[in-house]
Amino acid sequence: MQAVAENIKFAQITDTHLAVSNPYTSRVLESAIDDINNQPEIAFVVFTGDNIANPKEEDLRAFMKVLKNLKVPYYIALGNSDVYKANGLSKVRYYEIIKEYSIFRRQKSPNYVFKKNGFVFITVDGAKEVVPGTIGYYRQDTIDWLDRMLRKYRKKDVVIFQHFPVVYPKEAESRVKTHKTYKVEAYKDMLSKHTNVLAVITGHFHVNEETMDNGIYYINSPSMLTLPQSYKIIDIVTTKDFSPIIYTQLREFEVKDDKKL
Repeated sequence: MQAVAENIKFAQITDTHLAVSNPYTSRVLESAIDDINNQPEIAFVVFTGDNIANPKEEDLRAFMKVLKNLKVPYYIALGNSDVYKANGLSKVRYYEIIKEYSIFRRQKSPNYVFKKNGFVFITVDGAKEVVPGTIGYYRQDTIDWLDRMLRKYRKKDVVIFQHFPVVYPKEAESRVKTHKTYKVEAYKDMLSKHTNVLAVITGHFHVNEETMDNGIYYINSPSMLTLPQSYKIIDIVTTKDFSPIIYTQLREFEVKDDKKL
């Protein structure tokens, strides 16, 4: 029997593709954060990858400087445009820079766990840092680690955050060949052994689509640069003797000009 959790509301931002060379991308993110700061009861914000346009330290630092304006905690996953070891931005270096701007951030790895309101949240890494590309790859040691975490927290309701979907959105069928996840069945086979996963929340395909598959709610959200600009608010509501219910809202916001920010 699952332990009863509380209700929780959080925001998902994905595929911000921030670039110093394109000031508009910073304005979009700044406007989103301003809007989130005015939303009631947001517990945290999760960024589900492709946070920067290119794996450059200057872009990551610019991204982190904008995040300092958030009034709630935030958590960061990696996407295919975030890291490239040969370019000087390895996964280790990426999280070193995150820690510089967020001194309370403890994670040193892109695979990590955090807990809030009785729920367990797991961030899972499918990015490639040696030969980057749009095809995701959840390594076997990553899948094994997630399997251990799901067993460890088997009495808790779990939500997984990652960039690359393991259930592809139908709306993006034409892009699956170039944006698929390598050996996705190994991941899904592992998930099928567990009953405590409520949702898997992703980006990557730049579309808004949600589907239930084998008891898990797969939430895919559009890039924040896709018109109209938006981010997703996710509510998980718990009622005694019932399974938690997930409600989502794609919230549009106005991109402010420099004078208004």
